[in-house]
Amino acid sequence: MKKKLILFSLVCSCVALSAFAQEREYVIVVHGGAGNMGDLQDDPERSVQYYAALDSALMIGDRILASGGEGPQAVMAVINYFESNPLFNAGKGATCTADGTFELDASIMEGKDLSAGAVAGVKTVKHPINAAYAVKTKTDHVMLSGSGADAFAKEQGLELVDNMYFATPKTLGWIEKLKQESKKNGTVGCVVLDKNGNLTAGTSTGGMFKKKWGRIGDSPVIGAGTYADNNSCAVSCTGHGEYFIRHAVAFNVCARYKYLQEPVEKAAGYIINTELNTNEGNGGLIAVDKDGNIAMPFNSTGMFRGYLYKLKGTDKVEKEVGIGDKMVRYGSAKP
Repeated sequence: MKKKLILFSLVCSCVALSAFAQEREYVIVVHGGAGNMGDLQDDPERSVQYYAALDSALMIGDRILASGGEGPQAVMAVINYFESNPLFNAGKGATCTADGTFELDASIMEGKDLSAGAVAGVKTVKHPINAAYAVKTKTDHVMLSGSGADAFAKEQGLELVDNMYFATPKTLGWIEKLKQESKKNGTVGCVVLDKNGNLTAGTSTGGMFKKKWGRIGDSPVIGAGTYADNNSCAVSCTGHGEYFIRHAVAFNVCARYKYLQEPVEKAAGYIINTELNTNEGNGGLIAVDKDGNIAMPFNSTGMFRGYLYKLKGTDKVEKEVGIGDKMVRYGSAKP
């Protein structure tokens, strides 16, 4: 009996050591919006464009994190890529307002000190996430909006564009008609656990189709669309912003993890599938906790999403992307 106990202890020790050796050195999770994606999932040609874009975003972040780059640099680089890709409702390709113009929002937050920056309703900033970071690092404020935010971006030397830069042939069609509902889904976001153990979250969006009166959603609202805390997790949300604001979704995921000690997947799943539902608060979120665990729940028919992580002590990188219920391996996973 004693020998069996010793053998059991040795096995447990080996398992524990193996688990420790397999800790995640860094993690990156991305989303490109959530919504009704039934038609897209049945269209292989269009789907592969999104799979490729999500894969590209992950590899951009991986190159920065693998070389020792910090979370904010990885988050901004990834979101810059999304903001330049007309497939997504952020930056180039953003959806339009009821007046046929473009108003963009973004935010970024670091978990190590809870520092955050955001811009709302900017019209000439090519990369709103960069302006959000500048607010965080160059001012005493958290959020700047409208013409003030555009003026600040200009003062900081950020790249500016004419408002119609954000249009695509598809959005120009919407501007001409403004009759059909948009099929562009949500927002883009990125959450990171870097090699230093720091968490960062960022979100960027073109907002709601045909929005009026300077409407602002959850994406630039710290605690609603974006939140990061090294004692819990980093979260970026996408969906019907009004509901995500009312439920303080990003903060509440962190709070459930921190105070109820729920695993991040359980905390995120509860918020998305219980507090919110498919009729109110349609959407999803991505999250990574301080230990590198990942959550990507959504209550819509689909969400553009993907993750990549590197295991400590190995050259192994795990990576998957998804649109609907299933995740698939796509592209190269070499570090």
